[in-house]
Amino acid sequence: MANSNSMMVIFPYRHQGTWMFDDERVDLVQEPFIEGMPEIIDIFVQNIPNASKGFKLLFSDNPFPGYQAELVWIREDCGGNWYCWKTYHLEGWLCPALFKYFNEAPQHIYCKAEQKTD
Repeated sequence: MANSNSMMVIFPYRHQGTWMFDDERVDLVQEPFIEGMPEIIDIFVQNIPNASKGFKLLFSDNPFPGYQAELVWIREDCGGNWYCWKTYHLEGWLCPALFKYFNEAPQHIYCKAEQKTD
């Protein structure tokens, strides 16, 4: 069931050259980002030291103070959804795991990457 929070957080990391994340709350383990999303994440984290070891990714379907990117829905494909980051003219596909966080594919996803604090 999708989360009812308006702000959500995951902690992506690199494993064997792929960005992925775990979220026990929604039964996801080593869920990979593919099809354009790794390139988008690389830009998100370019100023975060040791981001490959893990960083905090805040996201919401509503704008929030300090958001870094607005991903705009383009189309559904293969059970997932394509989004565009217009600032960089990049597209990325989010797999059906998106529906662990949203009841339906949001028209906009606002994101911000921050250094992980332990």
